[in-house]
Amino acid sequence: MGPIAVEWTGGMAFVGRNGEGHRISMDAAPAVGGGGAAPRPTELVLIALGGCTGMDVVSILRKMQQPLESLAMTIEADRAGEHPKVFTAVRLLYRLTGQGLDPAKVRRAIDLSLSKYCTVGNMLNKTAAISYQVEINGERLP
Repeated sequence: MGPIAVEWTGGMAFVGRNGEGHRISMDAAPAVGGGGAAPRPTELVLIALGGCTGMDVVSILRKMQQPLESLAMTIEADRAGEHPKVFTAVRLLYRLTGQGLDPAKVRRAIDLSLSKYCTVGNMLNKTAAISYQVEINGERLP
């Protein structure tokens, strides 16, 4: 991973750039002086969690030769009431489709991601309890 650059672009807006030149915008909420034109940095942390665990789950299910057709996640979080207002709980809902997906293998892939492979999740779990639910082909697993 190359160096990350972050530049203020006015108001409360910033643009981050990775070593390969890929850019991502950030902004604060209007209530705190921002324009609300881009995700907040804390939202980007949750987006990063989704990308990190999602990549793991896709990779693991491919290795398990599971017929994954789609994967989408919804992520919600609670934050501490006092500064630094870290995340205290994170809840993920994994929604997968694919005819013949094995629920046990899906759970195993998610468990491996969250307990071992997902760097973002393993950083977040230092302050937040991370839990998840799974939906396969529209059916919520118990």
